[in-house]
Amino acid sequence: MKTSLSFRHFLLALAVVAVWGSNFVVIKLALGILPPLLFATLRFAVVVFPLVLFLPRPAVPWRNLGGYGLLIGVGQFGLLFVAMNGHISPGLASLVIQVQVFFTIGLAMLLAAERLQRVQWIALALGAAGLGVIVAHTDGSTTLLGLGLILLAALAWAGGNLVCRAAGRINMVAYVVWSSLFAVPPLFVLSLWVEGWDALAAGVQNAGLDAWAAVAWQAWGNSIFGYAAWGWLLARYSAATITPMALLVPVFGMGASALWLDEALPAWKLIAAALVLSGLALNLLWPWCLRRRHT
Repeated sequence: MKTSLSFRHFLLALAVVAVWGSNFVVIKLALGILPPLLFATLRFAVVVFPLVLFLPRPAVPWRNLGGYGLLIGVGQFGLLFVAMNGHISPGLASLVIQVQVFFTIGLAMLLAAERLQRVQWIALALGAAGLGVIVAHTDGSTTLLGLGLILLAALAWAGGNLVCRAAGRINMVAYVVWSSLFAVPPLFVLSLWVEGWDALAAGVQNAGLDAWAAVAWQAWGNSIFGYAAWGWLLARYSAATITPMALLVPVFGMGASALWLDEALPAWKLIAAALVLSGLALNLLWPWCLRRRHT
C-alpha cells in the first residue's frame, strides 16, 4: 500500500474534497426552489436510476444495504437538507457535520468495545469546544434547531460508516447505488407527509435547469464521482495518506459560501473552525505520527 501521494492523485483527491465542500452551496441554492425532502428524494432517485440496471448488486445482505440507505439517505441527507432550509448557514453546516468522525469513534466504542486513547480524548475536547463557540453565537442564520439537526445528521452518517465497514471490501459505487433504493421511498413518503402534495407539485413545476443541475451535481458529482474516486484512492494508498485530505471539506465549504453566498466569516466562526479542524486533524494524524516515531 503506497504512502506517498503522487501529484496527479493529489489533484484527484483535491477535486473530490472540493466537490464535497462546494456541494453545500449547491444545496443552499437548490433549496430556494425545491422543498428539502423532495430535493433529497430526487437526489437519491437519480443516484439509483439508471445505474441500478447496469451495476450488479454487491454481495452483502439486504439488511446491510437497507441500513446504509436509511442512515445515509434519510438520516444524513434528509436531516441535512431540512437543517439548511433556513436553520444553519452552508459554511457552518459543512464544518459541524464533520463531527461524524467523533460520533463514529463513540459508536465503535459502544458497539465494538473499542477504547478511546488519550490523544482522542484531547481531539474530542477540541471539537466540543468548537461546537460550544457555535452554540454561543447562534443567530438568525444559525439556530439551535439547525445545529441539532446537523448533529443528528452527523450521528446518522457515523452509523452509516459502521454499517458500511461491516460490508467489507466491496464496489463502493454499486453499494451506494443499490443502498439508495432504500432511501427513495421513505424520503418520498416523508416529503408527501411533511411538505404536502401542493408543495411537491409546485417544486417540480418551478424547477428549471438550475434546479435539475443541482440534483445531478448531488447525485453524480457528490455521490458517484466522489465515492468512486475516493474509494479508488483508498484502494491504492494507506488510509493515513488519504483521509486527512477530508479536513479540507469544511475549508472549501466555508470558502465557497463566503465567495458565492456572501456568508460572513467573523472571528468566532474562524475560531470554531480552527478548534473543530484541530480536533479532527489530531484524531486522524496521531496514529501516523506514532507509527513514524517507532520506525
